[in-house]
Amino acid sequence: MGIVDRVTRRMRKAGRSGRTVTLRFRFDDFTRATRASSFPQATASTGAIQEVALALLTIAWPMIEEEGLTLLGLSVGNLVDDASVGGSQLSLPFEAAESDTVDGALDAVRERFGAASLTRATTLGSDPDIGVPKLAD
Repeated sequence: MGIVDRVTRRMRKAGRSGRTVTLRFRFDDFTRATRASSFPQATASTGAIQEVALALLTIAWPMIEEEGLTLLGLSVGNLVDDASVGGSQLSLPFEAAESDTVDGALDAVRERFGAASLTRATTLGSDPDIGVPKLAD
């Protein structure tokens, strides 16, 4: 959940939304697997991307139990600028989703007080800065 939270926060900060959620796995024997799923419309919503990532992880779980996992990666592709989304066909409902409001509030608190100042309940007890390398924006 921490990975999803960090990726979506960076997307919103950059003013980007994406359609395709991809999970990458590397197993104990160094073989790799990839699982992906796409949304009909681009999103930067933590809740929506988290739901898809968990579904992909659930599908791959038997393989993970059998092979053993050494690496888990998450990416969001088919990115668009949020400004360009405004010129496209809007989807119903037109109101902002409640999760967008929560994401915005979390982003504002973290921007002002630091990334470790606030966390989601699902990530309690985990290391907020596990030292994962990040690609440049």
